[in-house]
Amino acid sequence: MADPSTYRPAAGSIPTEPGVYKFRDAHGRVIYVGKAKNLRSRLTSYFADLAGLHPRTRQMVTTAAAVEWTVVGTEVEALQLEYNWIKEFDPRFNVRYRDDKSYPVLAVTLNEEYPRLFVYRGPRRRGVRYFGPYSHAWAIRETVDLLTRVFPARTCSTGVFKRHRQIDRPCLLGYIDKCAAPCVGRVTAEEHREIVDDFCDFLAGRTDQMIRRLEREMNTAAEELDFERAARLRDDVGAMRRAMEKQAVVLGDGTDADVVGMTGDQLEVSVQVFHVRDGRVRGQRGWVVERSDDDSVGEEVAGFLTQFYGAQVDLDATVQIDDDRAHGESIPREVLVPALPDDHADLQQWLSDLRGSRVALRVPQRGDKKALFDTVTRNSAEALAQHKLRRAGDLTTRSAALTELQETLGLDQAPLRIECVDISHVQGTDVVASLVVFEDGLARKSDYRHYSIRHAAGDGRSDDVASIAEVTRRRFLRHRQDQKSPITSAVDPDTGRARKFAYPPNLFVVDGGAPQAHAAATVLDELGVTDVAVVGLAKRLEEVWIPGDDEPVILPRTSEALFLLQRVRDEAHRFAITFHRSKRSKRMTESVLDGVPGLGRTRRTALVTHFGSVARLREASLEEISAVPGIGMATARAVRDALADDSAPDPAPSDLAVGAPVGPTPAGPGSDDRTSGGEDR
Repeated sequence: MADPSTYRPAAGSIPTEPGVYKFRDAHGRVIYVGKAKNLRSRLTSYFADLAGLHPRTRQMVTTAAAVEWTVVGTEVEALQLEYNWIKEFDPRFNVRYRDDKSYPVLAVTLNEEYPRLFVYRGPRRRGVRYFGPYSHAWAIRETVDLLTRVFPARTCSTGVFKRHRQIDRPCLLGYIDKCAAPCVGRVTAEEHREIVDDFCDFLAGRTDQMIRRLEREMNTAAEELDFERAARLRDDVGAMRRAMEKQAVVLGDGTDADVVGMTGDQLEVSVQVFHVRDGRVRGQRGWVVERSDDDSVGEEVAGFLTQFYGAQVDLDATVQIDDDRAHGESIPREVLVPALPDDHADLQQWLSDLRGSRVALRVPQRGDKKALFDTVTRNSAEALAQHKLRRAGDLTTRSAALTELQETLGLDQAPLRIECVDISHVQGTDVVASLVVFEDGLARKSDYRHYSIRHAAGDGRSDDVASIAEVTRRRFLRHRQDQKSPITSAVDPDTGRARKFAYPPNLFVVDGGAPQAHAAATVLDELGVTDVAVVGLAKRLEEVWIPGDDEPVILPRTSEALFLLQRVRDEAHRFAITFHRSKRSKRMTESVLDGVPGLGRTRRTALVTHFGSVARLREASLEEISAVPGIGMATARAVRDALADDSAPDPAPSDLAVGAPVGPTPAGPGSDDRTSGGEDR
């Protein structure tokens, strides 16, 4: 735990102008970003008595090792710079508003020749227009089912569209007039795009003018005695009205607004947003986040609006097509909030600049808007209650496990970042290693790594101790190299990728007993790494070995700490076996084909890629083998002859199972029976 007084700026050195500040930890990572009207006043508050600080703030200032700031001209500039830095550095102690679930949206692929309507979840893509989010996917399907009667746009997948174009026959929706059937040429690409544009206009809120237009056409058709067409138009108007009824009218004046409700306790805050367009609720989103500090409701509102609307505009700039009708839809004309922040005028100006027109930020006081705001607030309270019921057990378990690990292993702090190494091989061949990462008790799969072991044992067996030492050395050499170069950004300027291993774990776990743990600890001592605790977890008795101790630590079977270590170790084992299987399968397939006349490395690789395994290659006919690019009939016969002469059995799936013995190998002293070699690991 660092002492904030060691990096406190000298008295009078902090300017009094507005600006943005960053706290960095001992490894150079930005862990917190904030803004202030008066930098001196704000930063001085962080160096007050630790006992008087909020627990999260106290943890932040004791984790940090340096503070720096940037002076700006206006508070609006400070707001913009704060958002940019939060987006760039992703600081650990800043509250991050992320959806509590994946909301479905209605996607329209305007980047295709024949645009398609479909339900979608996931990241936004360029050239696709999105409507929503909706609470349920069935709500989108009901809306599309009603509106395709009026706007018969394509809803089929690309494969279905191509198939019906080839057979020159529409699908069922084409026969019942719920699709204009562009696949068979009933409408041109331009006519189909006009249908899709009208559909988008209707969902964007331009409903009244479209209904009036259809009613005029219906009356004209009736006057011309074209009663059949008039009846179809009448049914279309009815379908549009039913689709509108499914979106409840909450504000009769056609209000364009987002309504934000917040409910929180001492630990967490629940945020709900209702998106109201043209007086109707078009979508709903929700978050439950950890409370960052003793902030007022106004300060929490400012933080949420900055992140939420900044991210929305970034998405529009990244994926939105050039369409003036869609411009600015992500930011409404009015935002209703539970309290105004102190800098609400600057925040309102920033939102107006993003939208390109005036945005009003206010607290509803009476009338329909106040009633809707109360509804949104009740939804946020219900979401917080459900979140606590759903997550209480998991949060409690993880916290208890990390605390127990800290106390049992005698660590200075809870091991918030745990890395684990496992070795996998078969009698010393195809030796690989995996490194998995857990942060706050949860797997961080983006940081996983696997290694091909470079050393080779002379007796044909893998030396797990040497493999552990090699992986440890390679991992921490990278860390030491990053330490020597100044870290000025969360993004590596050379590769353009986020820095993920520029800081060490709190706890380094190796799969094995005392020899493996000692090997890892020896490497860390050689490299001068002193702030990483090392333990070994032996599989047979689940013993925890600490380097230098003659006896292992035996955790109770009901221990949450032991359960966490087991999950970390098992995940490393799974990841190592996955990599080992792929490597061994490729080697065995290519080795069978060695020596086949006319079959070089390129053709062997083509066969391996095409069939995937020796078993499938054996089952293939001459015609199937010769169909592989570069393989003629003569070479295909040579391959078949080589496979027929090969009497070695193909590895069965059971041979690749976890812990399946391949051959007897005596265990060395101090090793458990699953780390001694002679197993598929």
